[in-house]
Amino acid sequence: MGRAQLADLHGVTTSYEPVPGRSAPVPEDTVVAVLAALGVDASTPRAVKDALEAHAQAGHRRLLPATVVLRAAPGRAPHAPRRGLPALPEGTTLRVDTEDGGSEPWEAAALFGAAPAAGPAGELPLGRHLLRAHAPDGRTATASLIVAPERLPEPPERGHGFLVQLYSLLSARSWGMGDLGDLTELAAWSGRTFGSDFVQVNPLHAAVPGAPTDPSPYRPSSRRFPDPVYLRIEDVAEFAYLTGEARERAGRAACRAAALRDAVLHDGALIDRDAVWAAKREALELLAAVPLGPGRRAAYDAFVAEQGQALDDHSTWCALAEVYGPDWRAWPGALKDPRSARTARARGELLDRVDFHCRLAWLTDQQLAGAQRAAREAGMRVGLVHDLAVGVHPHGADAWAQQDAFAAGMSVGAPPDAFNARGQDWGLPPWRPDALEATGYGPYRDLLRALLRHAGALRVDHVMGLFRLWWVPRGMEPHQGTYVRYDPEAMLGVLALEAHRAGAAVLGEDLGTVEPGVREALAERGVLGTSVLWFERDYRAGEEGGASEDGGAGGKGGSAEPLEPGRWRPGCLATATTHDLPSTAARLTGDHVELRHRLGLLGRPLAEEQREDARDVAEWLALFGRLGLLPEGRADEEAAIRAVHRYLLLTPARLIGVWLPDAVGDRRPQNLPGTWDEYPNWRLPVADAAGRPVTLEELAASPRLHALMEDVRAARRGP
Repeated sequence: MGRAQLADLHGVTTSYEPVPGRSAPVPEDTVVAVLAALGVDASTPRAVKDALEAHAQAGHRRLLPATVVLRAAPGRAPHAPRRGLPALPEGTTLRVDTEDGGSEPWEAAALFGAAPAAGPAGELPLGRHLLRAHAPDGRTATASLIVAPERLPEPPERGHGFLVQLYSLLSARSWGMGDLGDLTELAAWSGRTFGSDFVQVNPLHAAVPGAPTDPSPYRPSSRRFPDPVYLRIEDVAEFAYLTGEARERAGRAACRAAALRDAVLHDGALIDRDAVWAAKREALELLAAVPLGPGRRAAYDAFVAEQGQALDDHSTWCALAEVYGPDWRAWPGALKDPRSARTARARGELLDRVDFHCRLAWLTDQQLAGAQRAAREAGMRVGLVHDLAVGVHPHGADAWAQQDAFAAGMSVGAPPDAFNARGQDWGLPPWRPDALEATGYGPYRDLLRALLRHAGALRVDHVMGLFRLWWVPRGMEPHQGTYVRYDPEAMLGVLALEAHRAGAAVLGEDLGTVEPGVREALAERGVLGTSVLWFERDYRAGEEGGASEDGGAGGKGGSAEPLEPGRWRPGCLATATTHDLPSTAARLTGDHVELRHRLGLLGRPLAEEQREDARDVAEWLALFGRLGLLPEGRADEEAAIRAVHRYLLLTPARLIGVWLPDAVGDRRPQNLPGTWDEYPNWRLPVADAAGRPVTLEELAASPRLHALMEDVRAARRGP
């Protein structure tokens, strides 16, 4: 009982529901290991007793928690919803040092959600401030005070746009994979030609270098900085000033890159990120030797100063990884500590390499800014929608630089469910909720600010992680993990504050196992959800729809009727598929079932899977027919894909997303969950229905794509 009480005090659950209505206990060894990762000893009854007493004493002594989060709405003073703070001794005085340098007294009533509309509390600005408390008994305390808007910004109007994995979008100018130049062209073309409002891309986070590099954009080295592999080399200003041997070497690198591009487009080769990076890196080394002009130098220096310690840490890790390998846990002694004297000396010894990686971050930031600027100039009301991965690689730069913020020996995953009895281990270290609170959510806040620099919206992968994450202790199986809770008021408050400052909307990927109340809480704050057509069914009361964590259908699948379009939730991005799901053509033809059968991924006999899949598709096609969306008939695959999108446009969804490969009939998923070497995840170019890679220029001229997008454009303001 004592251990369960201690776990509850620290947000660690001791049971969970693998399916609704059935509870499963968490192994005691798991609870002990997770509490240890949070700095709490629960290994023996005596240790539990001591920890409970220490927690009680700390609570008695503490005037304020480490972080206080308030909501502010127009015409209303900042307030703390649902829960206040421990009662302050009578006579305690409070003062707020605002982030702009001001200081003013503050009324204690505001801490309990009862602040008056006028007076000092009502004038408190949005932002991250410092709250000071002074009690009559002499005790003092400080806390980070985050004042966040009640709701996040939303897209200005109903709109549509493309969803694409950027690496898969090759043009005639790509160096073997899609880049930021291609993204700029896609945004400018689709905005002007189809009135599109956004382009949503995969996470552009920096990858961990390796041999080979992990191709998944969802296991990055750093979420704070983008990956320079996406740079368009010819668009770097210094490229024009290469001369002599340097110019010739850059030309040879470009020729190698052209061969990589041609191999993908014409010879059936996979995207080879490592070979692309080798060619680009050679060119970038040459560009780094070109002196910056005075204006460019001033802009670079300003960027380095603005990014501060985070950029210094990231670039130092990159330089050290070149010498000692990409796993910092295998580095010599004190280099494992980013703040050690040895690391400081190494930084000085590798200063040229540190500066090189700083410059790459700056160049990538510039091209991202250019892509967003081009999108808005093309009339897009949102522009780029960036993607925030749920975590980082344990070997990478963020895990090295922010060790205190991550839970040692833990990995994020998913619990067992009806589709995966073993659960999942994603190999990503989770943030410690206590460390985030102690720092005023600084690492999280800085991450959001960096991602929102050049974004009109942000997609948050596995947005349920703002409420809880499934932690798996090292050495244990995924099903032996447990949920650890985060403070959703703080996580959503910081998100709302940074999105407000950037003027950006937020989309949450809320497919999968979602505990009751989460979708409602997100909607209350203005976070848009994600609704995928095939999972939107009229489930019986009390059942959860959506997709499972591994991409399968949730609820009862075909036992529920397809949901009528008018009953969809308005606050969502509505789409036919995602990067983890079959393309629409594969769904309509049943190709995705055949693929999973060939790879041994089916849990039932092939014929049984095919019957259920065919029934599921037939029900949707029948609904399209009743709604008059498929006059061409069910046998026309291209028309059926248009019917899918005509249906999406009948829903009240705020945003309609078109998976770019769907526009040309691509039948291959970009990622097939449950596979590693069995399938070329994250390495396929956009292709047509015959599997022939299609360039950006060919996409722009495709009659099939134009027919689909003209349908979308004609109905964009419906229903």
